[in-house]
Amino acid sequence: MPTINQLVKRPRKKQKNRIKASAMRKSFNAVKRRMVSTTNPQKAGVCVQVKTMTPKKPNSALRKIARVRLSNRQEVTAYIQGEGHNLAEHSLVLVRGGRVKDLPGVKYHIIRGKLDCAGVQGRKSSRSKYGTRKSGIIATPSPTEASATETPTTE
Repeated sequence: MPTINQLVKRPRKKQKNRIKASAMRKSFNAVKRRMVSTTNPQKAGVCVQVKTMTPKKPNSALRKIARVRLSNRQEVTAYIQGEGHNLAEHSLVLVRGGRVKDLPGVKYHIIRGKLDCAGVQGRKSSRSKYGTRKSGIIATPSPTEASATETPTTE
């Protein structure tokens, strides 16, 4: 623990918040034709290849992934979460950071329910993660609301 005098001499340094998803730290400046340092929560891209991959040792499954060329001209591997997807080559997708622990080299996730990527069909829980709207709601007014909106007729 430093003393007050030591802190007066050399104050504490703020630790820089480092983004591990390196493709989100760059943008392409088309006018100057070079990369520019920025921080972005998501990036749009085009699927170059859609395929499956097997996970690391203790797990075994077929994980769905896509090779995506981002708007900053970088190519990354992104995970398609949820059951089933409608992605193919040339599909437009929105990519966010977030690694998949049992897939080596996969540091990005595709956002479901945005651009060409449809949400998961029949999803009931954690719907916001999978781009699914609330199901089972019929937009008809209840009898009390229906009578309140009617205009009274004079006879």
